[in-house]
Amino acid sequence: MPELPEVETTKNAILPFKGKTLKRIIVNNPSLRWPIDEKLINKIKDVKVLSISRRAKYIFLNLDEMTIIIHLGMTGTFRIQKLGSNETRKHDHVVFEFSKEILIFNDPRRFGSLHVSKDLQNHFLIKNLGPEPLEDDFNSEYLCKKIKKAGVSTKSFLMNQKNVVGIGNIYACEILFSSGISPKRKIKYLNKSQCEEIVKNTKRIIKEAITKGGTTLKDFYSADGNKGYFKIELNVYDRENEECRVCKEKILRFVQNQRSTFYCKSCQN
Repeated sequence: MPELPEVETTKNAILPFKGKTLKRIIVNNPSLRWPIDEKLINKIKDVKVLSISRRAKYIFLNLDEMTIIIHLGMTGTFRIQKLGSNETRKHDHVVFEFSKEILIFNDPRRFGSLHVSKDLQNHFLIKNLGPEPLEDDFNSEYLCKKIKKAGVSTKSFLMNQKNVVGIGNIYACEILFSSGISPKRKIKYLNKSQCEEIVKNTKRIIKEAITKGGTTLKDFYSADGNKGYFKIELNVYDRENEECRVCKEKILRFVQNQRSTFYCKSCQN
């Protein structure tokens, strides 16, 4: 599933549509994770895209009186084509038509979503989100306070979007490896210096991944057609039985909350 760096990369790739007029939205298949409200979508015609932004794993197309909220789900991607192009692909579910180009949302597994909101901050997908990992309010003081009553593992805590947004399976594994903390460890037992390490490594890894264009494992391509190159930087994720780059022990994998977790038993405790 695309995480914050992949969503940020996608947002940056479609920024050229800022200031352009959205002529209409064509819904080929409304059956995404939540059914698309076609009646509301059909009312969006000849409106200017004032800005394009991101919050957590959501992309916002900000219009005059409403915002289009897009989630990529597990396999969602955008691509840009010239208007009038005859190229269509299986799973092209939504087409945003502009005067000279079209922006196509493709999602094979249909776990992505598209909503329209006139009250963005109170939308059910947005209102309970935690802080952005690259913002100042995600700091060691916040983390130390937040974990006191948390009875979950370090990895589960980091992946909970109410605690901090945008971190999924890939980056949670990488952050904990760089911090020397086991993904099995209860987060409430971490001390201040360990919280500082998690915050520091979260910010560093997320920044580096954005710079590299995200991580491409299978399905992720940016809207400009480029793959992400952060995969070559991964220390543990998807490296089961390979040598740890630090201690040369084998990287281990186990299932945690129905997801594969990768870690080094020697380096993380």
